[in-house]
Amino acid sequence: MSAEFDRYAAAGYGKLLQDPLRERFAGARFFFERKLALLRALYERYAKQTQSARWLDVGCGEGTLLRMGRSYFSEVAGCDVSCGMIGNPEGLNIRQQLSSRQIPFADKSFDLVTAVCVYHHVDLVDRPFLTAEISRVMKAKGLFCMIEHNPFNPITRLIVRRSPIDTHAQLLTAGKARGLARSAHMEILATRYFLYLPECLYSQMCAAEEKFSAFPLGGQYAVLCQNS
Repeated sequence: MSAEFDRYAAAGYGKLLQDPLRERFAGARFFFERKLALLRALYERYAKQTQSARWLDVGCGEGTLLRMGRSYFSEVAGCDVSCGMIGNPEGLNIRQQLSSRQIPFADKSFDLVTAVCVYHHVDLVDRPFLTAEISRVMKAKGLFCMIEHNPFNPITRLIVRRSPIDTHAQLLTAGKARGLARSAHMEILATRYFLYLPECLYSQMCAAEEKFSAFPLGGQYAVLCQNS
């Protein structure tokens, strides 16, 4: 995966993500904004204010989400297997992972750990090891949020199938995500589906989308877990 994403970085990762359906749905920034808003809302509902939390984003890539969210947290950090994707971290604490089975941070370091659209790129055999590593770097009662593409959404599946970045992707359902978390002795707190509405409608109808968050039809989902 490291060499694969190094090639994507060299070819222009943002350009490779472009798809007419995706662009018709929303601009690139909107997808990050929705994820950050969801992460903050979930953390503050099940834990405490994010301003007192240390956040690690596993598979952070270029660090876009971390840059957008760092003012809301006491400290942010990231890691990625691809040196090419990390590039110039611009003052962020981003470290390279030697493999998807290793996270280069100390035990019990973080209140919140995220993996945003990462697991579908991780080999099936490596996923339990990555989840165990995430549990290791989380504090007791820390939270882990996995965000993934929803394979039950036909538009999502079409975009993934056409994307050169997702050539080797293996999508996982929310049930599979919860199973991985349980295998690492985490408690499942919530599952939320989102990205039902395009950007042009979301600001006017965000309450309507929230009502559908339990139904497995949104473009992506978030599974929130608590460490033992």
